[in-house]
This record gives sequence, C-alpha cells and structure tokens, in this order.
Amino acid sequence: MRHLLSTAELSRSEALQILDTAEEMSAVSGRQVKKLPTLRGRTVVNLFYEDSTRTRISFEAAAKRLSADVMNFAAKGSSVSKGESLKDTVQTLEAIGADAVVMRHWASGAASRLAASGWTDCAVINAGDGTHEHPTQALLDALTLRRSVAQREGRDARGLDLTGLRLLIVGDILHSRVARSNVWLLTALGAQVGLVAPPTLLPHTVETWPVQVHYDFDEALATGPDAVMMLRVQAERMGGAFFPSAAEYTRRWGLTDERLASYLRQVGAPTILHPGPMNRGVEISSAAADSPHTRALDQVAHGVSVRMAVLHLLLSGAPDSPPHHLRDSASTEGSPR
Repeated sequence: MRHLLSTAELSRSEALQILDTAEEMSAVSGRQVKKLPTLRGRTVVNLFYEDSTRTRISFEAAAKRLSADVMNFAAKGSSVSKGESLKDTVQTLEAIGADAVVMRHWASGAASRLAASGWTDCAVINAGDGTHEHPTQALLDALTLRRSVAQREGRDARGLDLTGLRLLIVGDILHSRVARSNVWLLTALGAQVGLVAPPTLLPHTVETWPVQVHYDFDEALATGPDAVMMLRVQAERMGGAFFPSAAEYTRRWGLTDERLASYLRQVGAPTILHPGPMNRGVEISSAAADSPHTRALDQVAHGVSVRMAVLHLLLSGAPDSPPHHLRDSASTEGSPR
C-alpha cells in the first residue's frame, strides 16, 4: 500500500523529491492545455467528512490535470448520515473503482487508521485529520517559501532547501494541524521555526517540539524573521474561552496595520503566509491580507502543483520509486503528535 499520512517521518531528501516534482508539475499550469496523461484510467476519490474549499478543489484540479477520473464524496447527505461506517464507505468506493482516497476527517489519526486497517488497497492521502496533521498544506507552504527564497537570491528553486530561513507561526497552535505539519517539514528542510501564541493556545507537549516559543508577538517580530504565517482562530474546535475577547486577541497577536508597518521597516521584503480561510480584522488586517508581501493566493496555486506531485508519485508507477514514507504506511507509526 502507498500513502501520504504525515510530514513527521519525511526526510529532507524525501521532501525535496516531492517539492522538485511539484516544480515540474507547476509548468503544466502555465500551458494552454493543462493536462498530463500520467493517471489516465485511474480514479481518485475525495472523501471529506469536514467542510473544505481550497483543499478539496485543489485535489480535484490536481487529479484532473493528471487525467484521472475524480469522484467527490461529502459525508453530509450521504449514507454516513444514516450510520454507515468508514470501513463500509471506503470499501464501497473501492468497489466502484477508486485507486486513491484523499480523506479529510474530524478525528485525529483517521487517515492512519484507514491506511493500517487492511480495509482497502487504495492509496490514502491525508487531507487533514482533526488537530493532527495536514501534510500537503505544509508541502505547499514549503514550496511557497522556497520560491520566495529563490526569487530573493536570484537562483533556481529546484533542489533548494530552507536552511537558515526563520519563520514565525502565529496564533491558534493548539488546534492547528497546519502548524504541526509545518513544524516537522520545515525543520527537516533546515528552517528555524518559532511559535507565537497565548499560553492557552499552545499544546502541553510544545516543549518537546523543535521550535522556539514566544508569547509576545512584537518581541518575536523584533528579531527580524524572514517569514510569518498567520493562523485562523478555530472557534469551531473550542469548547471554552481561550482568550478574553476577539479585540484583545487582535491587539496582542494579530497582524495589524501598525504591526505590519513595523515589520516592513525591519525586513524590507518578508513573506507573509496564511493557510486560509482568513478572519480579516481578527488575526490579520485587510491591509496585511492584501499586501504584496502576502502569498496566500500563491499558496493556493502551489497547492495544485504539490498535490499533482503527490498523486503522481503514489499512483503513476513511474520508474523513479516514491520515497519509502509514501510507500509504507507503517513508517508513520510512533510519529510525533
């Protein structure tokens, strides 16, 4: 079986293989006919138990550009609402002809459970599982960051890692699968990652992560990081009060107009990321969201290239074999949470 479940076990060389393949795939998007015959005759199922816009549409576009057939499955309005189990749902989809299952699920570890269960021979790609991981989001973030580095240094992005790059991830770390996947991946690529959040929005195991933790956003920005990633406050995953008010959160941990101006005075050409969807006026001001330094739309575009690369490596049967982590779900056992 072949799966992509986590970035925690991806080595530097494995991550670079995916990113370099994504660079090749990005050239397809600039062509008049945005198609490759790589996955002709294969079927990719988008199995989403949570709402999604960017990820689901991105995977659909990626599969179609590789000439695969695509089936979109939303749990709402399906037999899942009648009590059908994940096992029966996946086996039904495989009987219809699925070769790969791209799954988003509200439960942490759901994708790993499916891959290890023996219920299906399909490739399983984790499109976000609870508060655990979102590996393709981290990969597209890495692609966006190294494109920025390459442009700044006037060099080819292929083969480039992120050694020496300093990134701050700011906001709701506790509930963020994006933050977790980025910490593991970007660290493997050589980046120095810092986290900025109120104490109530940090995991209790954060001291075991390879990061520097900050509680004061202004002090962290004063160190002159190369890039900042703003995270949405995930109110839908909160069962209580994690900070006094939205206004207080914005004042202390939001990328406001004043904070953006101060940051630009320190770092002339920073990279500002946001995985979306944005809460304008909460974690990021409209001026910051629309700044030419903000690469949110580049992240979306790069997501298609990254997901094309992952699907290609998992399903094409190309002579260059995929990394062992993509081929063997067992390698994810015991990965950090």
